[in-house]
Amino acid sequence: MDALVSELFGSTSGHSSGGSQGSVSNHKSGTGNGVVSKKASGKNKKARTRFPRNFKPNNNTPYLPPEAEEGNIEYKLKLVNPTQNRFEHLATQMKWRLQEGRGEAVYQIGVEDNGMLVGLSEEEMRASLKTLHRLAEKVGADIAVLREREVDYDSDVPRKIAEVLIRKVPDDQQFLDLRVAVLGNVDSGKSTLLGVLTQGELDNGRGRARLNLFRHLHEIQTGRTSSISFEILGFNSKGEVVNYSESRTAEEICESASKMITFIDLAGHHKYLKTTIFGLTSYCPDFAMLVVSANTGIAGTTREHLGIAMALKVPIFIVISKVDLCTRATVERTVRQLERVLKQPGCNKVPMVVSSTDDAVTAAQQFAQSPNITPIFTLSSVTGESLDVLKVFFNIIPPLSNSKEQEELMQQLTEFQVDEIYTVPEVGTVVGGTLYSGICREGDDLVVGPTELGQFHRLTVGSIQRNRSACRVLRAGQAATLALGNFDRSLLRKGMVMVSPEMDPTICWMFEAEIVLLFHAKTFHKGFQVTVHIGNVRQTATVEAVHGKEELRTGEKAVVLFKFIKHPEYLKVGAKVLFREGVTKGIGHVTSLQPISQHHQHFQSQNEKD
Repeated sequence: MDALVSELFGSTSGHSSGGSQGSVSNHKSGTGNGVVSKKASGKNKKARTRFPRNFKPNNNTPYLPPEAEEGNIEYKLKLVNPTQNRFEHLATQMKWRLQEGRGEAVYQIGVEDNGMLVGLSEEEMRASLKTLHRLAEKVGADIAVLREREVDYDSDVPRKIAEVLIRKVPDDQQFLDLRVAVLGNVDSGKSTLLGVLTQGELDNGRGRARLNLFRHLHEIQTGRTSSISFEILGFNSKGEVVNYSESRTAEEICESASKMITFIDLAGHHKYLKTTIFGLTSYCPDFAMLVVSANTGIAGTTREHLGIAMALKVPIFIVISKVDLCTRATVERTVRQLERVLKQPGCNKVPMVVSSTDDAVTAAQQFAQSPNITPIFTLSSVTGESLDVLKVFFNIIPPLSNSKEQEELMQQLTEFQVDEIYTVPEVGTVVGGTLYSGICREGDDLVVGPTELGQFHRLTVGSIQRNRSACRVLRAGQAATLALGNFDRSLLRKGMVMVSPEMDPTICWMFEAEIVLLFHAKTFHKGFQVTVHIGNVRQTATVEAVHGKEELRTGEKAVVLFKFIKHPEYLKVGAKVLFREGVTKGIGHVTSLQPISQHHQHFQSQNEKD
């Protein structure tokens, strides 16, 4: 992986991209068609007696991949008048699929368990959807038919299959939450696109839609984002958009939405690159949206942003904006340019151009299942062309982690990463960030640190807010702001962690990391200084030693010992490392830590003082 990403940053050499793309697509179709047809011929002979008389499977019968035991996708041939026992069993099954998808499930009606697309008559489909409505009511969920399509067989009666989205907000949550980082070159239309999505009004072609997103006067004057801002787009349980066009406040959006997309609007200009990297490393986005202007194509920081997102293993999809400014030929040229870059050996992605709502449904499901799939949207924030297609994609896209992984994280000790610090009148000190593990409630006692001496200070969590609305309990993976009352703000800084007092955090000045040098003008050696990004930690570090080598050149790999120059930090083995200095860039992961031995005494003495 590391070598592949370095290809993207540096020169691309050698291998043809056709092979890698072919292997991915063959793998997808192979598991779908080849494996199923073998199983279908033997295992499902009995099942064929259930098929309607005028249905004759032949060699051209289309298949989906076989149904998986785990995950949130369920195949059902038909649900016509089930018995009471069968109905109870189906309701339990629906609860399981909803739990697997953390509140979302997709039902394919008219499909055999082995993936064969059988289809149903109009009457059977109506009865099946009616049963599905009853099941959803029983478990407290809502359903929305995503799409219906005819299955083409040599039969007199038209046969259909339906894809249905079932959504239920888990009882212990306010809404499902996904974070999307917005990347792209300066002037590609990132803030304008977010303004149109979240405000519900089209742009006037001169940047009116983005004015509500800017945080500073100089951003309004130049039209360029320099800081990280957050915007929200909600969907209710029926899949309808909830944004500021109908709701006056964020609280109203949170109350009526069952799914929230939180956009992290990052800076496109090269001089704000450190802010963009901090946004990607510390806010743990689920996905990244790379915005490319149709009239300029891949320019400026576009390639660099793509490389950083890939280095951090954030799944990425692409939006080509400003299609109203250019001809269809220019848009197609930009699409082909992107496809070429994505198929390079450095990327090994499979581009998928999305042009209809049907494509958007397919793209959302395949994108979540395979990180290699990269959907490409073409739209305009001025005319509104294809904006609905992008909204359908956001509505359907499922969370990456399943409920089991989240449960495991929630059972660990509390760890909250501090990304932002504010002082709010009449509230006091407020910190913003992400809960990495455990559960955090109002009134919890935590310790925050490390300070320059490696100490931790005790504090009590006051109120909690998620997306500007009050929240009593915070769970692993969720972003929020915590009020700390009259806690001294000067004791806090970005990069600190708030942890449970029972945890014994490893604080270190020095750490070792296995790195790949992606690009460097000369050689990388002992004494070199770089800015290191590890999660929410951003600090300058000195290279103390390069093990086994005197110096490193572009593309080479080594274990390097780093030392922070300002203060010690809380790190974990295995954490991703991204470092930069001018044109120098590298990625890797932490392999070992050299903890401060006296930190335990600091921790105890501080507790005694308190």
